[in-house]
Amino acid sequence: MKSANSDTFVHIRHACTSKFQAPFLIAAMLLLSLTGPVDSLAASANNRNFPIVPAIQANVNFWEKIYSTYSTSEAVIHDKYDLTKIYAVIPIIDYLLPGAAQLNKPILETVKMRYSAILTHLAKGNPPRSKEEHRIAAMYKGARKSQLLTASESIRAQIGQKERFREGVIRSGAYLPEIRRIFRSYNLPEELAYLPHVESSFNPDAYSKVGASGLWQFTRSTGKTYMRIDNLIDERQDPIIASHAAAKFLKKNHSLLDSWPLALTAYNYGTSGMMRAKKSHGSYEKIFRGYQEGYFKFASRNFYPEFLAALKVAQKIEQDPSLRRHKPITTTTVRLKNHASAITISRNYKVNINTLKALNPAIKASAFQGKQRLPRGYQLKLPATAQNHTKRPLTIKANQNLMKNRIYLQ
Repeated sequence: MKSANSDTFVHIRHACTSKFQAPFLIAAMLLLSLTGPVDSLAASANNRNFPIVPAIQANVNFWEKIYSTYSTSEAVIHDKYDLTKIYAVIPIIDYLLPGAAQLNKPILETVKMRYSAILTHLAKGNPPRSKEEHRIAAMYKGARKSQLLTASESIRAQIGQKERFREGVIRSGAYLPEIRRIFRSYNLPEELAYLPHVESSFNPDAYSKVGASGLWQFTRSTGKTYMRIDNLIDERQDPIIASHAAAKFLKKNHSLLDSWPLALTAYNYGTSGMMRAKKSHGSYEKIFRGYQEGYFKFASRNFYPEFLAALKVAQKIEQDPSLRRHKPITTTTVRLKNHASAITISRNYKVNINTLKALNPAIKASAFQGKQRLPRGYQLKLPATAQNHTKRPLTIKANQNLMKNRIYLQ
């Protein structure tokens, strides 16, 4: 592949007349000598921070295809330990459709059982009986019986993410500029701002079956270390507040583990668990190859390869000139000097409740339903135009059961 610099050089060379060709060539080579090393240094820095060690190359390739090639209406049936072994790619009901997961479950189980039966048959020393069995046998040429039996119990289905990932890139436009700024402020690599592609596809409403929530998918226990989470406020839901928390958490992980592959894996597996893994196995590559303690399973082992793949695929999609990414919303912030109801604030700033709710996702529904007042000191986001309504501390009337409140812009 030609570099940007080589394209520039060719363009300059053919644009020159013979009279001025030599001076232009000298100038062009001088320009390349000045800019080339800068690009190389930047690439080297990225490679140092986020290396692709040989052990994970196949996994990175696998996830690149999941994010960019396989559709949400396709499932990849594969070995969960060796991601180069793909048994089949089958059509399914688009998993983005309501109820698709339940409908697809028996389809996936049937296909997985089929390949498990083939591998079990081969493990018994039986010859392949069909074209498909011959294909699977070729994958495991020279494999021992124990390896085939292990493979028969290690079949996994991964649903494609192509459409979902592209939607995530579109959504990311609303958040990435500010997240990059936040990570720079913590002296962290900006590439880390792409981690929500793995965690939530940049969906701030994402909620996992284990209770992880928001853009950065913090669990309640970890989130409480960095954010306010209670019966009125859950700051995991605010993309910007949660990004500060993610930066602090990742910075802490890196300070303890001294490696971005380990620090990122710890984001999924847990800091203490990763410290134990490092103590027993040493390097990230050795941990990837051999660590099997506790809950260090498929998700944790693949977390760093997924990040690398997501980073590459997202940056490629961003170059698509037809892509229309969401834009950041400009807001202004007010700090509540005393408790205030959402209805009162809505009336004062001429902002409807739904807009308040959308701009302040950390506040739980009960406050917008009038069941709880917004807390003293809370920094409330309003549309940028709202700042035109007042420039100074303002006393506003509260609901009948509430005392008067004073609000001022920060």
